[in-house]
Amino acid sequence: QVQLVESGGGSVTAGGSLRLSCVASGYTFSSYCMGWFRQAPGKEREGVAAIGWDGSTKYADSVQGRFTISKDNAKNPLYLQMNSLNPALTAMYYCAADPAPCTVTFARTTYNYWGQGTQVTVSS
Repeated sequence: QVQLVESGGGSVTAGGSLRLSCVASGYTFSSYCMGWFRQAPGKEREGVAAIGWDGSTKYADSVQGRFTISKDNAKNPLYLQMNSLNPALTAMYYCAADPAPCTVTFARTTYNYWGQGTQVTVSS
C-alpha cells in the first residue's frame, strides 16, 4: 500500500518561507512523476509544481521563481521550498505521485496516489 505523508506546513507572515516534505512509503519509485498541488477553500485543486524522474520540472506561473521542487532520487523525500509567500498562497497543500515514466503535468488524473495534505497559512 503506497502512502504519501506531507509535513512542513504552518503559519507564516507575508514574505516568509516554508519547506514542505513528502515521504512515500510502501513503494520505491524508480521512475515517476511527483507533484505538489494546493486547494484553497471553495476552489479547485490546482498544480503548484511537478517533477519527473529525469529531473524535468514544471511550475505554476504564480510561483515561478519563488518555489523550488526537488527530489534527489527514488529514496529521498519530495520537497517544496516556498519563498516570498503571500496571503494568496494560503491553502492546503497536497503531495501526489504517479509511479511510472511520464511527462511532468498538472493533470490530476495522472496521479495515482495522494497525501492527506498540510496546511499553509500566510498572514499579511
